[in-house]
Amino acid sequence: MNVVLITIISLGALGTLAAIILYFVAQKFKVFEDPRIDQVEEALPAANCGGCGFPGCRAFAEAMVKADDISDLNCPVGGADTMSAAAAILGKEVEAAAPMVAVVRCNGTCENRPRITNYDGATSCTIASSLYGGDTGCSYGCYGLGECVDACAFDAMYMDEKTGLPVIIEDNCVSCGACVDACPKNIIELRKKGPKSRRIYVSCVNKDKGAPAKKACSVACISCKKCQKACPFEAITIDNNLAYIDYEKCKLCRKCVTECPTNAIHELNFPPKKPKVEKPAPEAAE
Repeated sequence: MNVVLITIISLGALGTLAAIILYFVAQKFKVFEDPRIDQVEEALPAANCGGCGFPGCRAFAEAMVKADDISDLNCPVGGADTMSAAAAILGKEVEAAAPMVAVVRCNGTCENRPRITNYDGATSCTIASSLYGGDTGCSYGCYGLGECVDACAFDAMYMDEKTGLPVIIEDNCVSCGACVDACPKNIIELRKKGPKSRRIYVSCVNKDKGAPAKKACSVACISCKKCQKACPFEAITIDNNLAYIDYEKCKLCRKCVTECPTNAIHELNFPPKKPKVEKPAPEAAE
């Protein structure tokens, strides 16, 4: 018999045998995947931002399908509508999570926090923070190099050239947390958006004592505790010479704002306070 023909028949037989073996191996080790994962993934916004705590929408969909209770899971980009649609696919209900938004907890503008050195290195906050404490007397504040802006995939931030600080575009922010993770100084925080987008927070992360903090930045928190004493809801704590307002406890009464001697507490989207009208003193009886 022709050698070429024998070779072809032998290779064909080996290929068929290998295919049969691979088929049975594939059946043996086949992993069943719940078809609802694809359905939930289609309901998600496909942002793959990681704001949900998982490395992409596919992983989040898998977590939702496998979880017995999805109340702790949330897609910040899609919001309540997306979570309701995904929960409906699974035959579950989920409470709408309070919308969050990023806030910049630093008000160390060029006016408030004078520059004492000139940084001429790589334009990266991470690199700069590993090399030195910053170009001002405050080693806790913003470097102003825009790493958070570069991390934002939703055009929700920009650097203000006048102040040297990042600015959050509230309407674009999806609270994915990318800017929070990107900031090496931990000055960006996700907070509840609040009713009518009203929020109150301490715009300072300086943990130095009062005098050094005030010397480095005119609007630094000096841990005077006046805000804490003024708060009727115990929403303010002082830790490491720094005040912090718990947005879960804060009722937006604004009493702390007027008490702060350095204007370190910021109030956003509130109407201006009405000036107090002094009542005339009663006339003395004749």
